[in-house]
Formats: sequence, C-alpha cells, structure tokens
Amino acid sequence: MFTGIIEEIGEITAIAESGDGWRLTVRAPKAAADAVHGESIAVSGVCLTVVGSTAETFDADVMKQTLDVAALGTATVGTRVNIEKAMPVGARLGGHIVQGHVDGTGVVLEVRPGAQWSVLRISLPDDLAPLVVDKGSISVDGTSLTVSAVSPSTPSTGSGTQEGSGTRGGHWFEVSLIPETLAATTLGTRAVGDRVNLETDILARHVERLLAFRAAPEGGSR
Repeated sequence: MFTGIIEEIGEITAIAESGDGWRLTVRAPKAAADAVHGESIAVSGVCLTVVGSTAETFDADVMKQTLDVAALGTATVGTRVNIEKAMPVGARLGGHIVQGHVDGTGVVLEVRPGAQWSVLRISLPDDLAPLVVDKGSISVDGTSLTVSAVSPSTPSTGSGTQEGSGTRGGHWFEVSLIPETLAATTLGTRAVGDRVNLETDILARHVERLLAFRAAPEGGSR
C-alpha cells in the first residue's frame, strides 16, 4: 500500500523486452539505496516488484496487461517517473490509500498556471466518472490529490474513453497543484495531450461493486 506522497522523481534508463512485457531499469537513488529483492515500489502510480538493484537504480518487470492499461506503456528511455516506496506499518498516511493498481488513463485537457498554484483539467473514462467526486481523493501518476472540480454527471456532448481521449464535453475532473507538488512530482511538467495514470478511491470501488451485486437479478451474475 502507498500514500500518494511522492518521495523522489526517477528516470527510466533502460527498457528490455521480457516475454510479452518489459523489464525496466529506473534511476532513483533514494529508493534504490536500501531496495531489497521482492519489495514493492510505485512508479508513477504503478506498483512494481523489485527484481534487482544497484546503489542508484532498480529493475522491475511490467506485465503486458499493465502496459495496456497504464500510461507506462508509452514510456521511453529518459521518461521521468514519480517514485514512492511502500508505506511501512505505523507510518502516517499523509495522502490517501493508494494501491498502485491503475484503473485507466486520462489525458491532460487544460493547464491553468496561477500565481500560487496550477490547475490541471484531466479527461475521465466513462466507467471511472461515477467514482470521482468533488473534494474526494484521486491518484494521478501516483500522486495523492484532492479533486477540486468535476464535470456534470451527464456531459453535454461526446464522452470520455478508456484511453482517456477526453473530447470536450466528455467527463473530466480538475486538481489544484501547490508549488510543492509542482516541484516534487512530474505533474509540474505535464502539458496538454499528456496521458496520466488514474487510480480512483478504493472505497468508492468497493461501494460500486456492492451496489452492482445488489442490483443484479436473483441468480444473475456480474
């Protein structure tokens, strides 16, 4: 489990094919310094297992399913990534509960820089839209953020897609980023058109699942 409080910005230094997936080498000196084989590290919100490490880098395998769902599938050597090690028992939960299981991706639709903070508007796939609420929590590229605005429940035109194309009028949400977040994460360099990893609140996902079973016909399945 993670908190969504990014500990450092890493960089992908190598990508090698591994079966139908990838093996990534990530330069992240803080995380790699005491990394151990088998531990979990979130890379831009994707929970990965360490399979090797040096003083400044760690290696992790990424399955094809993850590459298909997460924006990590478009990464290249030199891509900067948000890094967070798993939360130890007894630590403060500074953000919110983040599992590192990406639900889908969104696309940055708008960047509004301000004197004290910046606002990002990000497209939202249709299936995730009911799970995102104003003042609720969401993980964007592994960063715990508070939703500052959401689109109407019934968009006027168009719709979001699982790929997060986010046509105007589709589902979207906004987050406000303080200077610390802009400096300490990759979100400070995001531009219109960039894809980002999204993970919705686990509590909302559980409620949705329970309601789906309650609504299913007797003897039916979902």
